[in-house]
Amino acid sequence: MKKKGVLLVNLGTPNSPSVKNVRVYLREFLMDKYVIDLPYLTRWFLVNVIIAVFRAPKSAKIYQQLWTDEGSPLLVYGKKVRSLLQQEIGDNINVYLAMRYQNPSIKNVLKEVKKEGITDLVVIPLYPQYASSSTKSSIEKVKEELKKANYEPNVKFIENFLTNEKFIEAFTESGNKHWKTGDYQKVLFSYHGIPERHIIKDCKNGYCKLDDTCCAAYSDNNRLCYRAQCYETSRLIAYKMGLKEDEYRISFQSRLETRARDPWLKPYSDLVTADLAKSGVKNVLCFSASFIADCLETTIEVGEEFKEIFHKNGGEKWQLVESLNDNPTWIAALKEIALKEF
Repeated sequence: MKKKGVLLVNLGTPNSPSVKNVRVYLREFLMDKYVIDLPYLTRWFLVNVIIAVFRAPKSAKIYQQLWTDEGSPLLVYGKKVRSLLQQEIGDNINVYLAMRYQNPSIKNVLKEVKKEGITDLVVIPLYPQYASSSTKSSIEKVKEELKKANYEPNVKFIENFLTNEKFIEAFTESGNKHWKTGDYQKVLFSYHGIPERHIIKDCKNGYCKLDDTCCAAYSDNNRLCYRAQCYETSRLIAYKMGLKEDEYRISFQSRLETRARDPWLKPYSDLVTADLAKSGVKNVLCFSASFIADCLETTIEVGEEFKEIFHKNGGEKWQLVESLNDNPTWIAALKEIALKEF
């Protein structure tokens, strides 16, 4: 008899905001060959001798600002989403939550999945847009742990879900709460950045040229191009909100350039934020639509750091659109995405 399961996988979070735990998290995260795709020894030296040593204390302070009484918002909302999806999807399908880095680990959750006799498993990496450093890394980790556990259920992997109508509607609902009641002049869609070389690797037959000649339309040719997916996400939300083309811009945040002449996706969000203010734009509404839950990159980077940049350069009102978190429409989107695969 078949027994069905859904495994939600998100990036992960330190076990606590202490310097020690943040350093452990950074080492696991940045030693991933899909995140920093440099030769092993180069990556090891860069992460363990430089980044984890010097970045952990600074990152720990930021995580302390983010942390709530319940813990890390990413994990708190992850648990809520798992529970809500379980309620919506019914008792005939088991829903699980794992993190690519730290806890609950993919390894331990798959032990539970195996123990409960799941024969058909849908794995949903919780990244709307596919990228090798997030989606592929999570998928490959699941495959690796399944092999180690000598466990062979029928598995289906969701590569992205940016075109799901309910996903778009969920973000539109959150955006309209501000756009329709405020006096915003511009909307900024800020996505997590990745190195340009990752885009080239992920695109078929050298199709991607990192400009609008290939990202102006979303098709099979650029289906797994992260840049094209981000532009399509923005177009779909903008259309739902009734935005005109000149009312929104697209940019990329959180860059970590590890070597010279190693550019990340442009334009950079912090520079665009400053330019908007300098150009006379006073009120901006900002989406961070590559994230489905509150985290350091949304709450702190976009919500606070970019706001400070905006104000310093003459802007007046900066508003972050809340992540999907436990939005009922988002839960409905996940239910639809999962059930489609069974």
